[in-house]
Amino acid sequence: MTRRVLVIEDDPDIGRLVTLQLAELDCESRLIADGITGLAEAEAGHYDLVILDLMLPRMDGLQICRRLRGAEHHTPILMLTAKSSELDRVLGLELGADDYLTKPFSMLELAARVKGIFRRADRARAATAAAADPTSQVIEADRLHIDLQRHEVKIDGQAVELTAKEFELLVCFARSPGRVFTRAQLLDQVWGYSHSGYEHTVNSHINRLRNKIERDPATPEYVQTVWGVGYRFCERRT
Repeated sequence: MTRRVLVIEDDPDIGRLVTLQLAELDCESRLIADGITGLAEAEAGHYDLVILDLMLPRMDGLQICRRLRGAEHHTPILMLTAKSSELDRVLGLELGADDYLTKPFSMLELAARVKGIFRRADRARAATAAAADPTSQVIEADRLHIDLQRHEVKIDGQAVELTAKEFELLVCFARSPGRVFTRAQLLDQVWGYSHSGYEHTVNSHINRLRNKIERDPATPEYVQTVWGVGYRFCERRT
């Protein structure tokens, strides 16, 4: 199946290498070199993925990400950044980017990230298609209510705003209460890759998730730490 990918990148050498790699993955790609034109194309076109540089002329990648997510565009976004600070990466993820790569990166790693995003999208579509019973799309655990179809989370009836990755992580846990997940397993299931050295991505997302759903993040009742192994979701209480 051919996928359509929009690449918004102003460095012509990087843009050319990325589009060549996408062709190897059987993707049809379009390369745009400035932010305003890229945003207009992302809003108008039907793409399976947007690969988005952070530093762009006329409009930067964070603004584009904010505009797309604010307009309820759910096309996956892979952000490219030459900046190495954690703040820039966190900002992109908080605004709704699905993943990021810090320049310089290898084409093999780019391919792994792209394939991981496509695998997650395929799983999400399959799950939606298989959900004939709407009640199967609701998970209840004590004070916590998760509506998979509406992409909503509530605590004691109050809506909780989660990023796309935080929501996926919570659903991954809540679907298997009591199961212990290693960081590598969570990377594979939620991010679609399991490269060593990226476990901090799991840690930072779990910390932010706990801050949003737990009464006391230091003593979590939902996402619990299993020391030396990983994390588990509490046994379900309804």
